[in-house]
Amino acid sequence: MVLQLQSNLSLSQGVRVMFYALTPSESRFKEVDDVHDYVQQVTPYFVGLMIIELVVTWFQKGQTVFRMNDALTSISAGVFSKLPELLGRGIELTGYIYIWENFRLFVLPWDSSWTWWLAFLGVDFAYYWLHRMSHEVNILWASHQVHHSSEDYNLSTALRQSVLQKYSTWVFNIPMALFIPPSVFVVHLQFNLLYQFWIHTEIIGNLGPLELILNTPSHHRVHHGRNQYCIDKNYAGTLIIWDRIFGTFEPENEKVIYGLTHPINAFEPFWVQFHHLLYIWKTFWATPGISNKISVIFKGPGWEPGKPRLGCPEDLPIISGKEIPHHPKIPVWLQLYALLHFFFILGVYMHMFANKSALSEITILLRIGYIMLTLTSIGLMMENRPGAAILETVRCCAFLYIYELGSLAGPLKLATEVGFSLCLAFWGLRSVIKL
Repeated sequence: MVLQLQSNLSLSQGVRVMFYALTPSESRFKEVDDVHDYVQQVTPYFVGLMIIELVVTWFQKGQTVFRMNDALTSISAGVFSKLPELLGRGIELTGYIYIWENFRLFVLPWDSSWTWWLAFLGVDFAYYWLHRMSHEVNILWASHQVHHSSEDYNLSTALRQSVLQKYSTWVFNIPMALFIPPSVFVVHLQFNLLYQFWIHTEIIGNLGPLELILNTPSHHRVHHGRNQYCIDKNYAGTLIIWDRIFGTFEPENEKVIYGLTHPINAFEPFWVQFHHLLYIWKTFWATPGISNKISVIFKGPGWEPGKPRLGCPEDLPIISGKEIPHHPKIPVWLQLYALLHFFFILGVYMHMFANKSALSEITILLRIGYIMLTLTSIGLMMENRPGAAILETVRCCAFLYIYELGSLAGPLKLATEVGFSLCLAFWGLRSVIKL
């Protein structure tokens, strides 16, 4: 079973799907196989909205809203999070269908508007709790912290996703599998995710009465803040009513400083994805007592022996409002080189998703490996790390090898030839310019 990639969406539908504004009659499907892959189809709308944000902020502030290193890291994390889907159906859908087929209690009609609206509420309610637990349980936070690691707040931040989170949080949706058809569930799973894209921006202020019901950019800015008043607040996906009901709502007031309470100061994608798991591992073995070791895993990220489950607020670093984001200086030529190769690798990525049914497993695996290697090399360049030149040389050699194998042929022929020329140019430059 796979979602339908070919888009039948009109321009109006493509825009409205980004704001959870498709009607039940436009988004009802009998079988899971018939459901559109909305997330993949609206990729051009992600780009379009980011361009609009870029233009608006340029006119508002006279400067770009994106820092290249941070934005590339966010998009890289989004690419990382989607790569497993090239190898099979995601666990969220697989687990849901298994429960539905073996343990469902009763069947709600897939073509009923009542079922559609119940799924809307169910998915959003489940998201509130899986999101909240991802902040309050350390092992779940190890995945979710990826999304909070950006020190910027713009539409690219929405794409900064964890490759691991879906493997732990899918269980929160299981109760719905007892009665809501999978085809209805997967529609709302996508809509809930897509809605959360546009709220990652600073260019939209207060939305008046909508702030009472919906999750908005203002509410979500608070959620991404590391100010003390922002910590563990506003977990909503689409509806802010859950935060109001369960006591986790906080309105935006003083200037929000974004990112983790202890910034990781890194752009290398593997470190962004997995550094907190390493921290848990080290803390687990350094903490005495079996009970305390278990607490390291299942209590809050700020917990220590003798402290409350979620830690003590007074342990949080003081935020002055003058914090400066991590921003290593690198040569302009290297920025352009990294940016060009980033666009080339996005071409490889998008081509794979559009043609994965026609590609062999070995081709997919080689491309996945090459994408990961490229994004890692670009991340090290953005950090101005000493080993960046060595890894980039290795990547250039890998590029030539898999290109000669034919695994980057087809529609990408011109891009790959240009990319290899740039690799050679880099190899020459690194001999005379220190990275």
